[in-house]
Amino acid sequence: MIVGVAVVEIRVHESRSLKTKRGVVRSILGRVRNRFNVSASEVDGQGTWQRSVIGLSMTGGEEAPLRRALERAVEYVETMHLAEVVASEIEILRLPLEEEGGLPDGDDEEWAWSKGLGQDDSEE
Repeated sequence: MIVGVAVVEIRVHESRSLKTKRGVVRSILGRVRNRFNVSASEVDGQGTWQRSVIGLSMTGGEEAPLRRALERAVEYVETMHLAEVVASEIEILRLPLEEEGGLPDGDDEEWAWSKGLGQDDSEE
């Protein structure tokens, strides 16, 4: 599994209150979610009047389409002209499923990422 993540720092120049900034950020998040089918959220700058950091994420099986989609999403934020994009960064993460020989086949095998989840240490 491949996870693509983008971080976009924006500045809302016309904002004079948190309420105004939140309206702009909500508008950007909604449009990006609908157009690109990504998870989107404000991840930093919630207490400032003009600055916000937006996080976008997608999952898929191939790196190139994920990177292209995230690049287009970041460009779309810029073309909306609701806020200035101060900085952006895209990172692609490849989870180690292929390195471990694939997914477990049987019911008795544990998934690599679920070991220890929901278990009390005293049960072992």
